[in-house]
Amino acid sequence: MLKDVHLIFKLIKKDILLEFRQQYSFYGILLYVASTIFVLYLAMGQPENMVWNGLFWMMQLFICVNAIAKTFLQEGKGRQLYFYSLCSPVIFILARMVFNAALMLLMNLISLLIFTILLGSPITHPFLFFGISCFGACSISLVFSFLAAIAARAQQNAALMAILGFPLIIPQLMLLMRLSTLAFSNVFQSGLVSIILLLACFDIMVLLLSVILFPFLWKD
Repeated sequence: MLKDVHLIFKLIKKDILLEFRQQYSFYGILLYVASTIFVLYLAMGQPENMVWNGLFWMMQLFICVNAIAKTFLQEGKGRQLYFYSLCSPVIFILARMVFNAALMLLMNLISLLIFTILLGSPITHPFLFFGISCFGACSISLVFSFLAAIAARAQQNAALMAILGFPLIIPQLMLLMRLSTLAFSNVFQSGLVSIILLLACFDIMVLLLSVILFPFLWKD
């Protein structure tokens, strides 16, 4: 067990080092985030609460598509064979999911900061919204990590990931937007606990599907 955990951390460290060596990819995503939010600022100024909330979560969706897809799709067959000889598929997919979740947490923090500077901050409870946004960023990254792994093994680039992902992610985004409305008001809304449990169960289901199905994709 400890050996597996150590190997997961080694794989995560490898991904971090690759990000530092390929900084153009990370800076490209930052440029995409900043320029998109700036265009929203020029077009809308400082929108009202619900519009601000919806724009933020849609931005998280497109950030995730751009950031997560490359982590699987940029790897060639030679590197995949090397990983095949190095570790088990379960360890590999878990390490990649942890790394992608950490990357999305960083991008979530940056995008939230730029949103606050340019589009204002209509949030009544900022710490609550920050916690919900971190939870949502991890949830979205888990889904697209799994879909990116399928798309990479199917050799269909990012198109397959987008086709499979949007029908799954739209209900999740709707739940996250409804959950985050709590941070904009002092009025308690019923059903929020059930939404949190539903999202948590969805994340667990994605993890279980990844652990069960990815080994079969790994062998192809």
